[in-house]
Amino acid sequence: MTSLHLSAKEEMVEKFLDAAARGHVSEVSTLLSHVPSLINQTGYSGWTALMLAARNGHYSVVETLLSHGCDKFSVNSSSQTAYDIAKFWGHRHICNLLGRTDDGCRRVLLGSDLGQQENYFSRETLDRLSGKRTDKVWLEAKQSDPHTVYLVFSSLSPMVSSSQEDHSTGGETKLCRFRYEAVEDLLQKPATVLIFLGVEKRKKPSSSSSQTEEGVQEPPAWFALSTDEDAAELLKRCREKNCSFPKSPNRDLLKLSEDEAGVVAQARSVLAWHSRYSFCPTCGNSTKLEEGGYKRSCLNSDCRSLQGVHNTCYPRVDPVVIMLVIHPDGNQCLLGRKKIFPVGMFSCLAGFIEPGESIEDAVRREVEEESGVKVGPVQYVSCQPWPMPSNLMIGCLAVAMSTEIRVDENEIEEARWFPRQQVTDSLFRGVRAALTVPPRQTIAHQLIRHWIGMNSNL
Repeated sequence: MTSLHLSAKEEMVEKFLDAAARGHVSEVSTLLSHVPSLINQTGYSGWTALMLAARNGHYSVVETLLSHGCDKFSVNSSSQTAYDIAKFWGHRHICNLLGRTDDGCRRVLLGSDLGQQENYFSRETLDRLSGKRTDKVWLEAKQSDPHTVYLVFSSLSPMVSSSQEDHSTGGETKLCRFRYEAVEDLLQKPATVLIFLGVEKRKKPSSSSSQTEEGVQEPPAWFALSTDEDAAELLKRCREKNCSFPKSPNRDLLKLSEDEAGVVAQARSVLAWHSRYSFCPTCGNSTKLEEGGYKRSCLNSDCRSLQGVHNTCYPRVDPVVIMLVIHPDGNQCLLGRKKIFPVGMFSCLAGFIEPGESIEDAVRREVEEESGVKVGPVQYVSCQPWPMPSNLMIGCLAVAMSTEIRVDENEIEEARWFPRQQVTDSLFRGVRAALTVPPRQTIAHQLIRHWIGMNSNL
C-alpha cells in the first residue's frame, strides 16, 4: 500500500516507476498520456523509469519510453546511465536499443560495443554551418538579429549563473545568454573577438528545402565574444542571479549541462587559439580575423602564409592519447596519480601525440615512459574534446606485455595495478578508502567504466 505520507504527485511518480519496473507497457503508456512530465521523474537513488526497465530487461517498456522522448543519458546517484545498467545485468537486447543513434542506426566500432558512451564536452547541439563562415552578408545579418544568442567570455571563461546552493552541493550552472542590444557596444570595440558557433539544430527537420518558408522562423544563431573589458563591469550587464566568470575551468566547467558543455568546448577552444595567435607565426606581423572567427590571415601581403594552405592560419587542436592499461590476467588495470590530484585519486595515463606518430605508438611510448610497463595491443574506444585549452582526448584500451612498474617521477607521483573488484567498489558503490576515480565528466572515468563492463556476466 502506498504510504499515507506521500503527496498525490509522489504517488503518481511511484506508480509510474513501479509499472516500468514490472514491465507493464499499457500502464506506462496510459500514465504518460495523462501526465507527460512523468517521463524523466526519479525515485530512489535517482533511478528513472528507463533505468528500472533496463535493469529488469523490459524491452517494450524501454522502447515506449524512448518513443516518448525520455532522456537516455541521465545518470543515477552511482553515475550509471540506463545503458550502463542494462550492460551490467547482461541485457544485450536493451543495450542494442539504447545504443542506437537518433536515426535508428547502431553505433558500431571495430565489431564491438565500443563508443556507446557520449563523453562530456562532445554533444553537438548547434549546427556549425561551416559553409556560412565566408558569407559576410549573412553573418552580419545574423549578428543583429533579435533572436541571436551571444555568450560573453572574459579571460577564456564564459559568464555563467549558478544556483545559490552551488558552492556546497554542486548545484546547477548555466551559461548567461545575451541578445544583440546587450552587447552591441562590445562588438564595435577593436579588441573584441567574435566567433560564429552555428545555429540551433531543429529537433524535427523539415522535409522541404533548406530555404526559409513564409511564416517559418529560422533557428537562432549563436556567437561567442571575448572582450578585454573589466570583468566586474561585464557582470553588471547580466540580469541573472549569482553571475560569475569561473576561476577554475577544469572544475567549474564540469557543472554545465551536457548541451551547454558542448557549446563551451567549441567556443573556448577557438577563443584560446585567437588569444595565442594575434601575430603571424611565419613573419611576426599582425593578423586579422576572418571566416566567422575560424581563420587568421597575415596583414603582410608578402608573407608566405598567404600562399597555399598553412596550419598556422586555422584553429589548432592538440591530440592526446589517454589509455587504460589492462593487466595480462584481464582482472587488473594500471592507474597513476599526479601530485596535484586530490588525495586518493588515481586516473588513466595520458600524453601528447608527437609529430609523425600513430595513436598506437603514442600509447605504447607514453605508458612505458611514465610507468615502465610495456604495452602490446591497443584499441580505440572513444574521444573527448577537452577545451583546456584545445585538446582532443583519444581514449584507448591497451594490454600490458610486462607488469613491473618503474615510475618516472617527473611525470607522475605513483602508479599501481588495481584489481577489478576494488575499482568496481569505488566506481559504483562509493567505497573510497584507497581509491577515488576521476569524475564522470572525464573520459578517464568512462574508460574505467567501459573496462568494468567488459565481459560482465552479472
